[in-house]
Amino acid sequence: MKTLIFATGNAHKAYEVKKMLAELPVRVLTLKDAGLDLDIEETGKTFRENSLIKARAVYAASKQAVLADDSGIEIDAFGGAPGVYSSRFMGEDTPYPVKCAAILERMKDVPDEERGADFRCVMSFIAPDAEGRPQEFVEEGAVYGRIAHAPAGENGFGYDPVFLLPERGVTTAELSDEEKNAISHRGLALQAMKPHLVRWITEE
Repeated sequence: MKTLIFATGNAHKAYEVKKMLAELPVRVLTLKDAGLDLDIEETGKTFRENSLIKARAVYAASKQAVLADDSGIEIDAFGGAPGVYSSRFMGEDTPYPVKCAAILERMKDVPDEERGADFRCVMSFIAPDAEGRPQEFVEEGAVYGRIAHAPAGENGFGYDPVFLLPERGVTTAELSDEEKNAISHRGLALQAMKPHLVRWITEE
């Protein structure tokens, strides 16, 4: 069985990705599982740039196949912010319920038609080819919705409690793991990436 390092220290992301890849014959390790303690500076201006920065840094350190993602929420009323700074919005150590409350307070007078938002994820996969040269693949997923007027739901993490799916009438924090993984930005990006992963897994 081949080994894939998922370049994250986020336990929630690791849980989601491991669950979505459970059907494939691959062992998924987090950075901690792989014994890697890297301080990777996400200096990119886009999700794609940051995703590749992480994947390349971990590949350089491990010389093993690596999957990395960069993701976040883009809020129309904030001109697309916080975007790539989603995890750093109000400080990385600020609890997400506090961040969500701050967003709701800033948007308390914004009407529904102007509360549009999307969750976006870019995944990068790097694996050596038959000659040992790194091959890079990048895929993206996005889900569109709007910012709710109040948090709802106990599932998910991050901004899920305030991200409303109007066609379903629920936030992504009110979905089951299976429902969320089927339609989420991370789930869609990973679905797009799976053909590359399958080819790598089945290569001799």
